[in-house]
Amino acid sequence: MLALDAASLYHTPLEKRECAMRILGLETSCDETGVAVYDSERGLLAHALYSQIALHAEYGGVVPELASRDHVRKILPLIKQVLEESGSSSDDIDGIAYTSGPGLIGALMVGASMGRSLAYAWKVPAIGVHHMEGHLLAPMLEANPPVFPFVALLVSGGHTQLVKVAAIGEYELLGESLDDAAGEAFDKAAKMLDLDYPGGPQIAKLADSGVDGRFVFPRPMVDRPGLDFSFSGLKTYTLTTVAAHKRENGLPDDQTCADIACAFQTAVVETLVIKCKRALEQTGLKTLVIAGGVSANKKLRADLEIALAKINAKVFYARHEFCTDNGAMIAYAGCQRLLAGQHEGLAVNVKARWPLNTLTPL
Repeated sequence: MLALDAASLYHTPLEKRECAMRILGLETSCDETGVAVYDSERGLLAHALYSQIALHAEYGGVVPELASRDHVRKILPLIKQVLEESGSSSDDIDGIAYTSGPGLIGALMVGASMGRSLAYAWKVPAIGVHHMEGHLLAPMLEANPPVFPFVALLVSGGHTQLVKVAAIGEYELLGESLDDAAGEAFDKAAKMLDLDYPGGPQIAKLADSGVDGRFVFPRPMVDRPGLDFSFSGLKTYTLTTVAAHKRENGLPDDQTCADIACAFQTAVVETLVIKCKRALEQTGLKTLVIAGGVSANKKLRADLEIALAKINAKVFYARHEFCTDNGAMIAYAGCQRLLAGQHEGLAVNVKARWPLNTLTPL
């Protein structure tokens, strides 16, 4: 049976679809299990997310084997829940989208195997979705979505990239982090201050009580041309500052910790804002999309809106619940590719690394 052409298993020919499609989306790339049902005419019908933060918190970061096992436990109950909440049965699903990379291989295999198996059983096409394309398109789920072309800042735990987006699948990499991503830098700075995992929200919360200007951290790579990023030096500067002010318990006093968090967040945010402005000016575009977990940072959103208003540009982002990994963005991205006639074969393919600019344009 595995030797059959995948197209022979589907209810409809694998060609560009003009009618509506209802897509089940599965996201299991790291430490969140996300499931959603998206309808190309009616929009997002239902979604659910299970976070593994509590599971990994005691280790200070994601343990891949534990993440994979937890996806196995949670994915099927979430699928049943979302189908029920969307008023859908298996007969209503026209295709399945699952994250196939980049991410943790074991975690990716859970969602990809489930998605490919359900598609086989239900005789519908399946599509493997690029995780960062999902993030990039997440603002399209909002009532006022951005219009192509635009510049996208993809900023998450594992990625910091500036991308010129002409259309879905037409991506030009403008700049990226040469070492730590912004999200990784947030997590590492949080560990230095003995904050809980994940570090980004904890740093932001602590920074609210910090004194702005007591410490001034460097803005890496803003004094040279180009759109690449580097946050490893900022991480080292933070470590040195913490060490210079530590007490007998190994940490600075509470106010100093807050002041350091404030300085660190300000440095990261200002660096991102400067590079985003530069990317818009170099491309001549007036629309910026920010996506990924760090895009939920309130200071980043506020500072970008102020900076871009000065150059008559606008910034778009997804609601907070769709900034983190989620099934809704995968369902939407997969729906666009399935509508265009793209699909996967019967093999289950996942990729730990997958350059965004290698995707097939629609």
